[in-house]
Amino acid sequence: VQLVESGGGLVQPGGSLRLSCVASGSIFSFSAMGWYRQAPGNPRDLVARITRGGFMIYRDSVRGRFAISRDNAKNTAYLQMNSLKPEDTAVYYCNAESPTGVSWGQGTQVTVSS
Repeated sequence: VQLVESGGGLVQPGGSLRLSCVASGSIFSFSAMGWYRQAPGNPRDLVARITRGGFMIYRDSVRGRFAISRDNAKNTAYLQMNSLKPEDTAVYYCNAESPTGVSWGQGTQVTVSS
């Protein structure tokens, strides 16, 4: 399985971005998909996760500002990010869990700065 993220970029504080993660195959086979982020010198942390059944969890610092979703017909997962803050700056990675293992995308840079 290959995952390709897009949608990152430079945005001012308070702005919005929508990240996309396109899978090479059907995402319906994935038990869960998630978004992680890693800032320089920090570990890779979970941002949001959604199961096949639609159960979602969020990191405390993004709850109410970020929204994860998945479109099985398009084999795509999304992360809508609103009210962005400088501390959201990081490389964002898409992740997919399946019976055969865990797959990762290459990451997309998100920079929040004025």
